[in-house]
Amino acid sequence: MAISTNGIVKSRTLRLTKPHEIEESLEERQLPDGYVAVEPTIASICHADLRYFGGLRKPEVLAKKLPMALLHEGIGIVAMSQSDQLPPGTKVVIVPNLPGYMLLGKQPEQCCPACRNEIEDNYCTHSKFLGSTIDGIAQSRLVLPEGCAIPIPASIPDEIAVLAELCSVSYRAAKGASHLFDKAQVAVFGDGPVGYLTAAILHHAFQVGKDRLTVFGAIQEKLDQFDFADTQMVQHYDFQNGKPMDVVFECTGGRFSESAINQGIEILKPGGHLIAMGVSEEFVPINTRDVLEKGITLRGSSRSSVADFEQVLKVMENSECQNTLRKLLPDQYTGVSTADDLAGAMEAAMAHRDWKKTILDFHW
Repeated sequence: MAISTNGIVKSRTLRLTKPHEIEESLEERQLPDGYVAVEPTIASICHADLRYFGGLRKPEVLAKKLPMALLHEGIGIVAMSQSDQLPPGTKVVIVPNLPGYMLLGKQPEQCCPACRNEIEDNYCTHSKFLGSTIDGIAQSRLVLPEGCAIPIPASIPDEIAVLAELCSVSYRAAKGASHLFDKAQVAVFGDGPVGYLTAAILHHAFQVGKDRLTVFGAIQEKLDQFDFADTQMVQHYDFQNGKPMDVVFECTGGRFSESAINQGIEILKPGGHLIAMGVSEEFVPINTRDVLEKGITLRGSSRSSVADFEQVLKVMENSECQNTLRKLLPDQYTGVSTADDLAGAMEAAMAHRDWKKTILDFHW
């Protein structure tokens, strides 16, 4: 339960205090003009959350960030509002990348190169990111700038809307190469949720057809879900003599990044584009000789911005897109009311790395 007194919001906050341990605390937060307090309703667990929970980040990183509430993929209902745009009761998608100019109460041009549109706006120098540099969605009242709570169209079910954050990251990564998509041969490396949603966004948002979209993976049962793309098993594919690609998306991360990036380099045409999206805690050796000889453009992409969410929600209104995304949803949600509930959900997600997302159903 949370109550507001003179612009103060009290929030039950479920914080990771050390690996595998989550504790509840009651936090008081200011609710300034232009802000809303959102009650999270459902959220999904990201691999980034599991790396924190499982102590898989470097000790110095954990020491700096904890204690911290996890989760950055979710939706909720506006519970309290100091916004003219978002009255209480509005159902919203939560944008976890909070721009610095909103937090600082400045005009965008007063903030940083990203906010001045000198570089991409998802790289704001003064931004905060939920569940990474600031408490995340695992709390009963999440205070956000009104611009980071986007109303959900009535045509989008909650279980689809909760996937908006991950889809927005894929949309942002793809947008940089969108001028090539009318003719390009495009490859996605990775048969997990990031690979699936990236391929789905390429297909539904950028109209890359099955004849021009190839997904490489290592598990046939996962690849079978990509019915809108050609699929290939990396263990059996002849990369030296395979179909040349114009654009490659690396969506594997971790120990598979090295092979995926270098296989992508191998099949790229001269002048091709490689977009890296997978996160690895270690350095990844790259075949720079072929990067140089082919003149390959290598670009990293991480996170997204409000504009990406807005575009993704438009795409999500399409029923065919909803059917594609629904394959990632589990048969049952995991109820969360307490710190122990959340810790149990995290433990289960770590123990059973299912292809489908883990969806948390909050009961505050």
